[in-house]
Amino acid sequence: VRVVLEDGASHAVDSSDMAFRICMSHAVRNTMRKANATVLEPVMTVEIDAPGEFQGTIIAGINRRMGLIQTSDVSDDGSGINVIAEVPLNHMFGYSTELRSQTQGKGEFTMEYLRHTPLPRNAQDELIEKHKSEKEAEAA
Repeated sequence: VRVVLEDGASHAVDSSDMAFRICMSHAVRNTMRKANATVLEPVMTVEIDAPGEFQGTIIAGINRRMGLIQTSDVSDDGSGINVIAEVPLNHMFGYSTELRSQTQGKGEFTMEYLRHTPLPRNAQDELIEKHKSEKEAEAA
C-alpha cells in the first residue's frame, strides 16, 4: 500500500513531524478499511508417488488437508499411482510423516509453490481475533 500526502503545509504553531505521521497512519487505516483487504495464503502444487494399493488413503489425506486433486494417474503396469494436487501450505505441515505412515514408508511427495489465494473468511476472522487478543495482552 502506498499513500501520498498531498497539500500539506507546515505552520510554526500547530505543525510537527508527529502530526504528519498521525495523519498518514489514519490515511492508511482508512484506505485498508475501504479496500476490503484480505489475507492471502500460499498454495502449493503437491505431487505424490506411491503404490496403487494406497490410492484411497492418499486421496482422503489430501482432502482432509483442504487439497484440490488435479490429476490421479495409475502407472502403466498398475503398481503405482501419481497424484497431483493443490494444497495450502499451512495444511502441509506434518504431511511427510502422515504419508510415510499411510504408505508403510513407500510413498514420497514433492511440493512446489503455485500461487497465493485469499484465506477463507472464517480463518481470517480467527487470525484477526488472535491478533487483537495478543495486542490486548501486550498492552496490559
